[in-house]
Amino acid sequence: MAASKEGIKQKVRGWSHHDSADLYGIDDWGNGYFRINKKGEVTVRLNDEDGGKKDISLCDLLEGLNERGTTVPVLFRFRDLLRSRIAELNESFRKAIKEADYQGKYQGVYPIKVNQQRQVVEEIAEFGTKYDYGLEAGSKPELIAAMAHMHNPNAYLICNGYKDDEFIDLALTAQKMGLNIFIVLEMPSELDAILARARKMDIRPNLGVRIKLAAKGSGLWQESAGDKSVFGLNAAQVVDVVDKLKQMDSLDCLKLLHYHQGSQIPNISVVREGLTEAARIYVDLVKEGAPLGTLDMGGGLAVDYDGSKTNFHSSCNYSIAEFARDVVEVVGDMCTKYEVPHPTLVTESGRAVVAYYSVLVFNVLDVTSAPGEEPPPDLPEDAPELLKAFADTDRTLARKNMQECYNDACYYRDQLRAQFFYGNATLRQRGLGEAYYWHILSRISRMLAEMETIPEDLRELSCSMVDFYYGNFSLFQSLPDSWAIRQLFPVMPLHRLNERPTNKAVLADITCDCDGKIDHFIDREDVATALPLHAIKPGEDDYYIGVFLVGAYQETLGDLHNLLGDTNVVGVHLEGGRPVYTHEVEGDTVADVLSYVEYDPKELINKFRTFAEQAVADGKISPSERRRALEVFRSGLNGYTYYEL
Repeated sequence: MAASKEGIKQKVRGWSHHDSADLYGIDDWGNGYFRINKKGEVTVRLNDEDGGKKDISLCDLLEGLNERGTTVPVLFRFRDLLRSRIAELNESFRKAIKEADYQGKYQGVYPIKVNQQRQVVEEIAEFGTKYDYGLEAGSKPELIAAMAHMHNPNAYLICNGYKDDEFIDLALTAQKMGLNIFIVLEMPSELDAILARARKMDIRPNLGVRIKLAAKGSGLWQESAGDKSVFGLNAAQVVDVVDKLKQMDSLDCLKLLHYHQGSQIPNISVVREGLTEAARIYVDLVKEGAPLGTLDMGGGLAVDYDGSKTNFHSSCNYSIAEFARDVVEVVGDMCTKYEVPHPTLVTESGRAVVAYYSVLVFNVLDVTSAPGEEPPPDLPEDAPELLKAFADTDRTLARKNMQECYNDACYYRDQLRAQFFYGNATLRQRGLGEAYYWHILSRISRMLAEMETIPEDLRELSCSMVDFYYGNFSLFQSLPDSWAIRQLFPVMPLHRLNERPTNKAVLADITCDCDGKIDHFIDREDVATALPLHAIKPGEDDYYIGVFLVGAYQETLGDLHNLLGDTNVVGVHLEGGRPVYTHEVEGDTVADVLSYVEYDPKELINKFRTFAEQAVADGKISPSERRRALEVFRSGLNGYTYYEL
């Protein structure tokens, strides 16, 4: 079958950065923040204080870090992208409210759990002030962080999660000090505890209640909603809370209704369904006498990780602007219909705010090529018939008979393995036969790469003939969701994008674990099992790969598999038209991670010193070699946990 028309055009005019943009989909998932410049390098668009914009090459940023002594792997944090997302979310709701003549307002909160890093919380507390953008805390540590950083009396501080007396006292203390606190009931038993602590502190608490919707979510987190949801009250329990508050003359404290359909909802119709149910519950609670005034829709606003703009779980079929319009329309229409005042609208849109904020960059350390690229050695004169059959298949292989040759190669391989098992073939003969087998498959794979449509029986072969690129990173530390739930993140090389990538690769990390690999990538039609990458040039140790949109959840969820710790972190923003490096955080040293698992670095040095001294006494090493061994040991303790050039 003929090569595609687009492929023919590329051969005629050569490969350009436009072809790479199309191949990796950066213009689809980059959201205008990430692009490829004419030099074939990935850029990030940053905003200056005076409103100007500038595209900065990530390779230039890496060069600047190298001059400053900071090495990869490194996590870039871009303050300007965080601010841009906060502004887009709030301005979208402002516009939707104005266009619909909605009588309430929008006042969002950022859920700290999505990225608890101090730099994130500080930026949101500072930049969000102009929008009265608040915070959501789901634990005591998160609440304490919020109380320390957000002092805007107009912004909301919403308290979710399990609450002991200390948590409740913290929240009520913050309310007494003038913060706009809501304590949300996640279960019926919390009501008595909250009211008791409030009476003791002589304060009327601002209460919210979380309702379990019948409407489910969609995507990877759809079980967060529905009757089986871990958190929230069902309709009967909400009615009981209302009755109890009436009996205690405290119904005036119920000021917020909250629900959550799950993170990353890809389908806008699912958002509308849940919102319609919640709005209906809201108006009935007002009819019951609850003042309410605030409707908190929780999370769910999705990020288009793969750029497809579909209802696939790694995408979304709506924009922030459409999301805002639908929310305003559904709630406004429901409240107008039942003659209930329009509430303040709240979302806990953490993923949509911070996903673009962070980019992981690492270098490629080594490559293991797919077997079979080199022709097998010539057959010896006394070669058995099976090996001669392999050679005949290799000699006659062509596009028109590739399926037959593939079938024959598989059959001959199985026969040869059986003969070896029963002692009728030597290891050398088996090795030669498998060399022919892989060479035949490699040739077929190259033929398939030039075909517009791949025969169904050969699709698995097309996916399996890949190179392994070993990256200087830990999947479990930096991209845990890629391993745990196979979430898709945009991945691509940062440079050489004016060159055609010729290799199909799986990315392996440096952990000693077979699961430490990325073998699922975004693709226009389906999830790809390999990533197009360039052949590594001799001596090239600076082939850089970026993983994008990793700002949500990844840093905190990462673990210490193989004791590979946190990477270096560098914040970058634009100032006076040039990039400025700020908030540099050194990655974990070996001593750091060993201390996390209860080793004392000083004790380790003493134990090794004793061992080295015994080696001197036994005549195994000299005193000068002992000194050198201790220097190497101390240097290793103080070094980066990742590969250092």
